[in-house]
Amino acid sequence: MIEIRNKRDCCGCNACVQKCPQQCIGQSEDAEGFIYPQVDKARCVGCGLCEKVCPVINQNPKSKPLKVMAGRNGNEEIRMQSSSGGVFTLLAEQIIGRGGIVFGARFDKNWNVVHSYTECTDGLAAFRGSKYVQSRIGETFRQAREFLRQGREVLFTGTPCQIAGLHRFLGKEYGNLFTMDIVCHGVPSPVVWKKYVRRLVADSPSDYRLDGVYFRDKRTGWKEFSFSAHLSSLEKSTLHTEKFYRNKYMRGFLANLYLRPSCHQCPSKSGKSGADITLADFWGIEHIVPSMDDDKGTGLILVNTAKGKCMYNTLPIISQEVEYEQALKGNHVIEISVPIPSQRECFFDNFGKENFFRLIDRLTKEPLKTRLRRAAGRFIKRLR
Repeated sequence: MIEIRNKRDCCGCNACVQKCPQQCIGQSEDAEGFIYPQVDKARCVGCGLCEKVCPVINQNPKSKPLKVMAGRNGNEEIRMQSSSGGVFTLLAEQIIGRGGIVFGARFDKNWNVVHSYTECTDGLAAFRGSKYVQSRIGETFRQAREFLRQGREVLFTGTPCQIAGLHRFLGKEYGNLFTMDIVCHGVPSPVVWKKYVRRLVADSPSDYRLDGVYFRDKRTGWKEFSFSAHLSSLEKSTLHTEKFYRNKYMRGFLANLYLRPSCHQCPSKSGKSGADITLADFWGIEHIVPSMDDDKGTGLILVNTAKGKCMYNTLPIISQEVEYEQALKGNHVIEISVPIPSQRECFFDNFGKENFFRLIDRLTKEPLKTRLRRAAGRFIKRLR
């Protein structure tokens, strides 16, 4: 029986909830806004399936990718709508083109991040772009299993722990299943995101509503991307845009203030998720393959399995192979979990009591040395 004694031992993948044959595992949200399983002991029959599917209890060995690529989508419009190189869309279009299903994370009507699926290419737009909030998996593992049993191809995308949970839930290999995860910094609290959204709308004119969110707006460049929110009323609209290091939500996220406890010792890094392909931003590409860098986004693609290699080899992609050690230099979170910041406890002690924006300012204020270094970097870039 699943029993969470320490919150760092649950990644929130929801595999145990979906696997339970008695449906006696519910979900409860803690004060930080993260979901944890809660067992109705009176209905539990002690089958142990919930423990068998847990990717924290049952961790795979670490593994290195079969090959590592720097790549990008040749469709510039798609690439600009994507966080990095637009490679996800290339993978997804192939699956849908063969009558398959693609699962991914999108916003619902209330700007919560949820997992769902699409059977058409038009539905892929909702899955494009980073969403720095933990998504609710819901019943998508069960839905994916049903499609697989029908013989349809399925591409399931998510964080490493979600992909590890899916594999544990399924309990067997499916030739028609393809999995793709992302190099994950960590997943922020959904309740903190809700608080930020309310604050953002409250600070806009009273008749405005939120119509769009772009965590990685590349109109200001890929390396110095912006957070953008589209706000509109019946008569007009506006785009609220801030460089990522000025946006309050992004500053708190990158300072690790409100990540899920399990993210600080991730059970699924270093290839342990079992994903066929792993995608990320190729930070540092300008030093490794300068010809692949135009500041519009270059993807880092880790091809992890033979199935992933076959899948990758069919893509109409602009790419170049690199060494794993080269890629790791600018993307250390492939293998290393982010540390717990000393201000994390202070953040949650004051969250909901202090103005959100002031709280973030107080806990993430950049030292003068860092601000000067950033300003000098921008000045040098203008001179080039």
